[in-house]
Amino acid sequence: MGPSMAPTLENGDQLLVRYGGAVRPGQVVVLRHPFQQDLLVVKRAAERRAGGWWVLGDNPYNPTGDSTDYGAVPDELVLATALARFRPRQRPEHAPEDHRSLRAWLSWVSSALRPLRADSSASSRLRAR
Repeated sequence: MGPSMAPTLENGDQLLVRYGGAVRPGQVVVLRHPFQQDLLVVKRAAERRAGGWWVLGDNPYNPTGDSTDYGAVPDELVLATALARFRPRQRPEHAPEDHRSLRAWLSWVSSALRPLRADSSASSRLRAR
């Protein structure tokens, strides 16, 4: 994952997904890139259009690699909706000294697994672009 979905997702995050099922505006989805179908992409479904789903990244400072580049994504390329994200903990030998404490471990435990809720502001961000 690149920076386009920050702050919702960070590089290295893992996703719990549900394949199939209905997509609703505001949900985080996993899709095949329309021009490079062996590449999986994670974006937010902003709205339904005639050609499929208009998808956007959450990071307004990195507006590339979404429907503004390749248009609406056909339904058959939207594979799954993301239910939750898991943020793995850095290995202790690679973590800074202050990340090895009990306090740092408890902080990680409290934030490692988070549900991904639909963001209703996705369509308003679309109108702002």
